Amino acid sequence: MQISLIDFGVLVLYLVTITLFGARFRRGQQNLRDYFLGGRTAPWWALACSIVATETSTLTIIGTPAIAYGGNLGFLQLVLGYLVARVILCVVLIPQYFQGEFYTAYQLLEKRFGTRMRSVAAVVFMGTRALAEGVRISAIGKVVSVAFATGDRVSILIITVLTMFYTFEGGMRAVIWTDVVQFFLYLTGSVAAFFLLLHKIPGGWPEVVQVAAASGGKLRVFDFAFSLTQSFTFWSGLIGGTFLTMASHGTDQTMVQRLLAARNERDSKKALLVSGVIILVQFTLFLVIGVMLFVYMRNGGLVVPGGDADRIYPAFIVHEMPVGLAGIVLASIFAIAMSNASGSLNSLASSSMMDMGARRAETAAQSLGASRRMTLVWGVVLGLLALVPWGPVLVAGLTIASITYGALLGVFLLGTWNARANENGALLGFAAGLVAMIAVNRFTPLAWTWYVVAGTILTFLVGTIASEVAPGRSKVAGGLPD
Repeated sequence: MQISLIDFGVLVLYLVTITLFGARFRRGQQNLRDYFLGGRTAPWWALACSIVATETSTLTIIGTPAIAYGGNLGFLQLVLGYLVARVILCVVLIPQYFQGEFYTAYQLLEKRFGTRMRSVAAVVFMGTRALAEGVRISAIGKVVSVAFATGDRVSILIITVLTMFYTFEGGMRAVIWTDVVQFFLYLTGSVAAFFLLLHKIPGGWPEVVQVAAASGGKLRVFDFAFSLTQSFTFWSGLIGGTFLTMASHGTDQTMVQRLLAARNERDSKKALLVSGVIILVQFTLFLVIGVMLFVYMRNGGLVVPGGDADRIYPAFIVHEMPVGLAGIVLASIFAIAMSNASGSLNSLASSSMMDMGARRAETAAQSLGASRRMTLVWGVVLGLLALVPWGPVLVAGLTIASITYGALLGVFLLGTWNARANENGALLGFAAGLVAMIAVNRFTPLAWTWYVVAGTILTFLVGTIASEVAPGRSKVAGGLPD
């Protein structure tokens, strides 16, 4: 074990406390509305923190500094799209989600197209979310292996079991309120890391600016070159980031479930918009930490473990932070990993129960029991997927999601903007978009930031054409209700 006993004690205390805190929310649960939507009692600010905690992930905490360490601040161009998308979603999709008692995003597709479209979209969501969450849990394995000098499998087991326990017990209320605690913890830890790095670099911030400028412009944000093969440019960030976030926050059940858990439509919109401001601030913080780590290492302050850039930040925490503070920051990284895993477990269980034709028991208590068992099943699946070697974790996680998000967003927009679209056309468009993006990923140099744009446009166009020639009917004439 490479960390001190005090840091180890801080970490263990956190893990025990947050697990017990989450489990206590079992009290008062009576039905699926309580388990999957938290009874729609959470205030908007708590949902905003939960959205940010879910969007952030361990991939962000260790992967974003790694991107800036090897490049510059260009990732912020993608965050601009994150902000634009939130405004569009508040106008286009959120109002639709509050015109009925929805538990999942895909119930909206059933209302517009039918049960087949709902089931197919849910299957794709579950596959995408399971793979992406496997990458996220795998990322925490890198942190633990640096801190404890143990294999990744041990850390994956610890995270999976503890998160399964409190999610199994506490449901969506546990997910939201542990997210709030974990959000403030990881943000505090990141700010502490920033100031400690600044203190350790001789010359402070002026030295950071000077070395960064002399090393290829590492503080540069904007690149206005138009390229379909370069991931981080202004255009791929603004356009690709907008489409990516419209898909992730508007069609992915993990995020939509938080929007559905709001007390009303106004609170849902407020939570989404405020989360965008927080995201911009914290991505800036993580990227600047990456640049500062680069400067610190140039001064001989740290050695990259095994040449893996994803391990740089964890190595700084373990080897350079004061006793006690290192434990708190490690706990914050564990916090965000558990936050992501718990949200994914609950959303996967909800989609399995509500979208896949799983027959719910006759009584509320039996339905609740079946939902908890489904949570355990998905916990095992995520733990197994986390054992797969994924490579650079942040890009791997975003790429997996981007391949399927285009088809999902395309079919939602098809139902919203094309009154003549029918279920057969939507299914054909969805299939075409999904197959095409898998082929694009395997056989073309197109940057992943353009995947959702391409997939959305293709799905919408094929769905529109197929609806004109394929027999079928539209369940809701005129598209989704305004």
